Amino acid sequence: MPTVLYSHPVCIEHDTGEYHPECADRLRAVLAALDSEDFQLLEREDAPHATMEQLLRAHPLSHVDHVMSVVPHSDSHHHIDPDTVLSRNSGEAALRAAGAVCAAVDAVAAKRARNAFCAVRPPGHHAEREGSMGFCLFNNAAIGALHARDAHGFQRVAVIDFDVHHGNGTQHILWDEEGTFYASTHQEHAYPNTGFMHETGGKGRMVNVPLQAGTGSDDFRMAFTDIILPKLHDFQPDFILISAGFDGHAADPLAHLRLTTADFGWVTRQLLQIAKESADNRIVSVLEGGYDLGALAASAREHVRALMGA
Repeated sequence: MPTVLYSHPVCIEHDTGEYHPECADRLRAVLAALDSEDFQLLEREDAPHATMEQLLRAHPLSHVDHVMSVVPHSDSHHHIDPDTVLSRNSGEAALRAAGAVCAAVDAVAAKRARNAFCAVRPPGHHAEREGSMGFCLFNNAAIGALHARDAHGFQRVAVIDFDVHHGNGTQHILWDEEGTFYASTHQEHAYPNTGFMHETGGKGRMVNVPLQAGTGSDDFRMAFTDIILPKLHDFQPDFILISAGFDGHAADPLAHLRLTTADFGWVTRQLLQIAKESADNRIVSVLEGGYDLGALAASAREHVRALMGA
């Protein structure tokens, strides 16, 4: 079975304005990195629109309606907050981003794909149940996790987030969702200043490992090997989703971890091993952050190479 790449041209047309770090060039860099000879066996699919049923597992109708209602109808921008910007094609891009994850879950669940990477934007892990923030409109990973549970009947669905910023939205949505697990490494006291170790969840299980500014490879890997991976192993997930943020790289301008490209391949392989043991290899990954274009492209390449087993 192949690894499948889900994306859509409209995700590039989500225009956040001049000088915004979450820009279309991010996705262009990722797609260009995956267009080399090394990735000839990577299958490519256009991301469909998420359905209303899929969106409403994670967000109330009022939130979905609000996001779609403030999408500009002209070549202008609407600011939900100073960081979160919409343009004419942002609504469709957000629907395709969430739809990519659900389509990837469908393909992996049906064994049409071994695993999948969703190269989409806007990102999602800061979007809470009733609020968009931090560049995010809908929570792609949470939507995918609840789709895996509710549409396919998986009973233990895990989301692992190694973005440098805590996925407050994913934690917020999954906090009281039965059969879910969320684990995050992130820079402590960075945006949005959530994800402290005492935040352990309600019906859903939460594992937060904040890392000090300046943390490098050794401590990042230790956070996984000593804390996250044992707890994930105990959870025995039958489906794993990854919030794949590459902004922990030492070259990234928006935070201050000191990770290397190799770290992203390493952590992906650790998660693949647990998926092999308990989830029949089922993994779907979705792009979150990463704002140095060279580091983002190289890190995404290592991540997808690991997914492909290369």
